[in-house]
Amino acid sequence: MQASQDRTDRIHRLDSEPFDLVVIGGGITGAGVALDAASRGLKTALIERNDFASGTSSKSTKLIHGGLRYLKNLEIGLVREVGQERAVVHKIAPHLVRPEKMLLPLVEGGSLGKLSTSMALWVYDFLADVEGEDKRVMLSREETLEMEPLLREDILKGGGFYAEYRTDDARLTIENVKTAIGKGALAVNYVEATGFVYDKEGRIEAVECRDRYGLRDFAISCKHVISSAGPWVDDLRKIDKSMNNKRLFLSKGVHIVVSRERLPLAHACYFDVADGRMLFAIPRLRCTYIGTTDTPYKGNPNAIPVYREDVEYLLDATNAIFPTVDLTLEDVESSWAGVRPLIFEEGKSAGEMSRKDEIFESDSGLLSIAGGKLTGYRKMAERVVDRLGKQLHGEGAELGDTTTRKIVLSGGPFRDFDEVLRYEEEMAGKLAEASLASDRAAYLVANYGRQTPQIIELARIRSEQTDVARLATAEADWCIRHELALYPIDWVERRSGRLYFDMPSIEPVLEDVLEVFAKAYGYSDEDRQRERQRVRDAIEWVSTFEPEKKEDGVQVD
Repeated sequence: MQASQDRTDRIHRLDSEPFDLVVIGGGITGAGVALDAASRGLKTALIERNDFASGTSSKSTKLIHGGLRYLKNLEIGLVREVGQERAVVHKIAPHLVRPEKMLLPLVEGGSLGKLSTSMALWVYDFLADVEGEDKRVMLSREETLEMEPLLREDILKGGGFYAEYRTDDARLTIENVKTAIGKGALAVNYVEATGFVYDKEGRIEAVECRDRYGLRDFAISCKHVISSAGPWVDDLRKIDKSMNNKRLFLSKGVHIVVSRERLPLAHACYFDVADGRMLFAIPRLRCTYIGTTDTPYKGNPNAIPVYREDVEYLLDATNAIFPTVDLTLEDVESSWAGVRPLIFEEGKSAGEMSRKDEIFESDSGLLSIAGGKLTGYRKMAERVVDRLGKQLHGEGAELGDTTTRKIVLSGGPFRDFDEVLRYEEEMAGKLAEASLASDRAAYLVANYGRQTPQIIELARIRSEQTDVARLATAEADWCIRHELALYPIDWVERRSGRLYFDMPSIEPVLEDVLEVFAKAYGYSDEDRQRERQRVRDAIEWVSTFEPEKKEDGVQVD
């Protein structure tokens, strides 16, 4: 029951202490803002309506990349910034942000020719200050086939090979939250901002909240508010009565997951589709995932469905470039759908709209940040906290410069990625010593970095369980203690990523994991059944694709 008491104590602090800043929205941007603000000395609270990273920030393509296709729209500044940010984020969390060489096959009738691709990749490398072995290499048809034999031979003309980075977006968010907490921030999930309290001058002086776990209302006293609520930014602007002609446009992106046995790629691929779009196919441990679509979305951002036509589009495009694999609907193990909160631009399609971020400032002092890319989260946070600094300056206070480019995220430090790989080997040995599966080392280090030994030790002492359950329950226990996991679905989906990338592993350990949460939060039999069903509903939601719209998603109500 200690976990339950800890959360009660955090809610009490939110209710009783004054804060310099309240950050609304616990996705990657909000987590980055909380870390930036707390590291500059501001007393910061971070609240999230659901779980951290439960929205867009767990449903991206999971790449820290420079946005090669944005060169087509001549967004040079954006490509340069996020290209350079790749190296920064890799440096502060190399176990989470991993080098991923990308193969770009060039095909007859494709959107890119060999010369134009060579020039584009050269510019891409130049803007991102890429050096050494990571610089782009142009490949002949034969060299491209040697790298990826599954490619369609009759239309293949050659390829480009260049450097990107792969991550787990939810894990990156959570490690930013934990690092912010280490810098003094107070972060609580399942707390919804429902309104604002204003002083006589019309400035915000408190945020009205609803604790969705404890089911009670309270207010956080604060001097300033930053909204990083992603698709819900306009909802808060409406509550603040500060909507103007600028508004969000939601673009839906769908990804599907198949086993690596069915799509055994040696490299991540970025390939043409017949309709002029491009898709990614990215190997990740036991799976390969494919995406993304880019279509307007006007539905409920809390429950974004994956339709059968979304899946068939991705399967058809993949089979067209890798014709021998013959993927079918039955091969799809899991999926996810998210929305990108873009800044609306009249006359442009979803794919044409800029991925630049923008800051809105209302007369009440509310700062809202929207748009942007996962890769640029740190710079987005820096910009909006800098804008907050202008408000502070007007009040006679000064804010120091950001230092987040040098703050190592929890799970580190590692000098470089080679040290991460050596650490994986070391952890494989520790797992074997504890009579646990040594092949889980790569997964554990990718998720938890240098926090892995603590999880192994928790598993070692659970001798009464099966080996699989020992490790799963140790991991769940650790996430409750150190990562604010409140419900089993928090661990299944966002802490471990099993819902997307290791679906077969969930059911064999579900009862054991439920027991861990039951002990931590004092579940009744009814609570246990509700949480069991919530996990099973989530499995059905990501693995069943209806031709008609589903009414409800898997959320905590």
